[in-house]
Amino acid sequence: MDSNDTGKQLTTEELKRYARHFVLPEVGMEGQKKLKSSSVLIVGVGGLGSIASMYLAAAGIGRLGLVDFDEVDHSNLHRQPLYGTSDVGKSKVAIAQKKIVEINPNVAIIQHHVRLDSQNALDILLSYDVILDCSDNLPARYLVNDACVILGKPNVYGAVFQFEGQSSVFCTKDGPCYRCLFPEPPPPELVQSCAESGVLGMVPAIIGSIQSVEAVKLIVGIGKSLAGRLVLFDASTMDFRELKIERVASCPMCGKSPTIHGLIDYQEFCGMKKERNAEEYGSLEVSVQELKTRLDKGEALFLLDVREQFEYEMVHLDAKLIPLNTLPDRLSELDREREIIVYCHSGVRSASAAEYLRSNGFKYAKNLTGGIDEWVRKVDPTMSRY
Repeated sequence: MDSNDTGKQLTTEELKRYARHFVLPEVGMEGQKKLKSSSVLIVGVGGLGSIASMYLAAAGIGRLGLVDFDEVDHSNLHRQPLYGTSDVGKSKVAIAQKKIVEINPNVAIIQHHVRLDSQNALDILLSYDVILDCSDNLPARYLVNDACVILGKPNVYGAVFQFEGQSSVFCTKDGPCYRCLFPEPPPPELVQSCAESGVLGMVPAIIGSIQSVEAVKLIVGIGKSLAGRLVLFDASTMDFRELKIERVASCPMCGKSPTIHGLIDYQEFCGMKKERNAEEYGSLEVSVQELKTRLDKGEALFLLDVREQFEYEMVHLDAKLIPLNTLPDRLSELDREREIIVYCHSGVRSASAAEYLRSNGFKYAKNLTGGIDEWVRKVDPTMSRY
């Protein structure tokens, strides 16, 4: 692959460091020089990106870009070994750079402490050879995919859920893109994050390792890439399966007659922005700051927690607990004429619950944006966060 870096000669220290690569005929000296001349961008330095960044740095990638706007949280530590307890509350990309330099000081680390969006994605991705999609949400995945198609960059994809993971390579010259596999996002109420569904800590390590292998293969030009194939991993049975993916001629992004020619509003595309019937019901959402102000005034608000029992036991407000999956059978426990403020962990389940309540005559049901996680972060950091 082409590179913007010119320092292709290996130092004496690097000759020692990469000795086990040199004895691989498929890599050798020339392959290692390609790695040193290459650049990789990792979008999301969490469970997947934490692992991939360490292995790619150790492999001798010349320039490694890290995109993440988040800070290290206690709940990250069981699956993101790049961070330690003392790093909690600090910038992920800043800590990642410090740790990666310890792994391999020959790698140039570029921090992008931003949220990737339609305004900055093309500029950030432009100067890298390979993109690793290590994000944890649908809008980011579609954004990375579309930007890679536009720029002609290979997209090494990975995702995890509970005990399962999957990986593929999209946006190669003749291969499919992410939209060929998932042309439309699922309804947002059916999508759960790791915080809501959980994830076995070792699963991101396996998928992140696969992503790093695929990146190295693309750069060196060896082996058979995952382009056109989706690898599925199930840790509960230790099974690997493979699905064939074909480029779809009618794909709106990479098909024969594409209808998408630029980056769009991915929050809206994934259904994160819903039309609100505010004229009939008033504001359908309440911020954590607004909730605190109203509670401080002594308003007798009815809070409804739609998380699971174990989540409630970890941290909760003064609320009635009715898990989302039991809500249809327990509507008789709620007052249709009372304002109900619904919350969950991050605001996804509660948004679905509030909409369901309004459709069943609870016209004053409102969603707490950001959920209890945002309450802890912005209102009461002494409470437990998970």
